[in-house]
Amino acid sequence: MNTPSLRKILLAGAGLVLAALVTIGLWPRPTPVETAQIRSGPMTVTVTEEGKTRIRARYVIFAPVAGFLHRVELRAGDPIRAGHTVLAQIVPEPAGILNQRIKAETEARLHAAQALARLRQADLERAQANLALAEKTHQRTDALLGAGAVSRHDWDTTNAQLLVTRKEEQAARFALSVAQFEISQVQAGLLQTATPSNQGAHTVTILAPVDGYVLNLHEENARTVTPATAIMEVGNPHDLEIEVELLSSDAVGVEPGAEVAIEDWGGPTPLRGQVRLVERGGFTKISAIGVEEQRVKARIDLLEVPSAGFELGDRFGVQARISTWQSADTPQVPMGALFRHGMSWMVFRVDNGAARLREVRIDHMNGQNAEIRSGLDQGDVVIVHPPENIRDGSRVAPGD
Repeated sequence: MNTPSLRKILLAGAGLVLAALVTIGLWPRPTPVETAQIRSGPMTVTVTEEGKTRIRARYVIFAPVAGFLHRVELRAGDPIRAGHTVLAQIVPEPAGILNQRIKAETEARLHAAQALARLRQADLERAQANLALAEKTHQRTDALLGAGAVSRHDWDTTNAQLLVTRKEEQAARFALSVAQFEISQVQAGLLQTATPSNQGAHTVTILAPVDGYVLNLHEENARTVTPATAIMEVGNPHDLEIEVELLSSDAVGVEPGAEVAIEDWGGPTPLRGQVRLVERGGFTKISAIGVEEQRVKARIDLLEVPSAGFELGDRFGVQARISTWQSADTPQVPMGALFRHGMSWMVFRVDNGAARLREVRIDHMNGQNAEIRSGLDQGDVVIVHPPENIRDGSRVAPGD
């Protein structure tokens, strides 16, 4: 082979190599993407809202008679003992010409207070019966759990029910004490109608109706008061509930008995709670950004007390995470993989290095994952946060 022919061959080969390199350089490269594999696992859907603690059983101390109120020495936060702590003292004013009318009204109030006390006594007896049943049920479930005859979930349910019924029994007992205190206050009011002048008038001493604390003080200075003047508010801060104002659209999915995690209350770990009641009446509230919202109040029972060194009081701020749905094992897809196409939910499934558009049906969503009803199978790989240049059939390179 002569030299010119060899030179031509080399030049042709070099040209082919150069053309191949140019072609490779211009060939579309796979787009790097983030991917996730479809797996099954536990999933919980929650509603999170700010709330506040509230003493379940509280009582406003009123002046039972008209007269002169001595200066109140107690302050908000002071502890009180039922039947021992003096809350207020009032010197009744002399009864006037309306003696008989005042006496009749006071006697009517006494009958009403006595009827209320009988009702509270019935409520307490019912709560005590429910508590006895809950204790027996929990004892049986506890024995069956040791034998492996019931699940841990069933034991947790009966234990939570026991804690709730204990709270209800305590609240009923407090309500009965308050009703009995009301009777004593009205009976003290009868002293005024029975005394035609200051001579022989007895100072009315108001004693604490329950063990607890002074919550608010309405009157502290010595002055003349009329009947039913609010003096102070008392209660037991150890009998707390959580009050949460839910959006009405969220409240429809919250059922009594739902599990709740009380967070951001100041302690090291969340507290367990349970929804006791979702009120049936809503109200309008203006949000922080000036938008009208329909809200519904939910009341939550605390199922455990704060750890040592941490105390919750009345009107303390908390955050409630309410469980509205949960499953121990369900297939789920990351929310970042979903996007809308018309009225349908779509994903890009990775198939042999190519992105394939796939319609999916989903159900529950919790902000991170969505429950898959159809369209994807266990083990499928989907693109999370797909780039804008991805189309059906685009070549992709899954990242690590």
